[in-house]
Amino acid sequence: MNLPNKLSLLRIILVPFTMLFMLPVNIYGWQPEGWNAFINSNGMTVAAAIFIIASLTDMADGKIARKYNLITDLGKFLDSLADKILVISIMLALVYLGRLSPIMVMIIILREFAVSGLRMIAASKGEVIAARMIGKVKTVTQMVAIIYIMFEPILLKIFGMTYNGYPLEISAVTIIGDVLFDICVIMTIVSGIDYIIKGKKYLKG
Repeated sequence: MNLPNKLSLLRIILVPFTMLFMLPVNIYGWQPEGWNAFINSNGMTVAAAIFIIASLTDMADGKIARKYNLITDLGKFLDSLADKILVISIMLALVYLGRLSPIMVMIIILREFAVSGLRMIAASKGEVIAARMIGKVKTVTQMVAIIYIMFEPILLKIFGMTYNGYPLEISAVTIIGDVLFDICVIMTIVSGIDYIIKGKKYLKG
């Protein structure tokens, strides 16, 4: 396995560690008070740091693969899979915490399924639907929105606002987060429509 593929695999491995610091532990009613107190106060900041590291591996694996001609079918599969697992897992955790709208997240998930299905149809016909620039922009907006939202608890403390856990109270900090997430949802829809229009020939028949 080459280095870019290892980085994609590392991105997948970092997902459960990110979520470990996002969600309080509750195993059949057993809740470690000390650990959950840390998670409620500082866990999201640690999770955000891990998420940033995972996001950087997404940038690094592509550049390394192109620079050293290490592009493989396994690499394309792992890179796409790792991106989806990372983004969707964190968004679902934020839905669980009450920070994100489940409807908005469902729209993003449906887009990913639709584009993946379109790519599978194209692959069955011996063709590849290459990643488009608008798709990369979509990914960047998703990463930026998630990182900002994960840093909201510490931003609230920095600006002297009250943080009493999730769901967060409406404030300038959370409004910015909402706007960033709305932008990423819009870009997700637009990029999905773009892929479908460009790949509609694969849907005929």
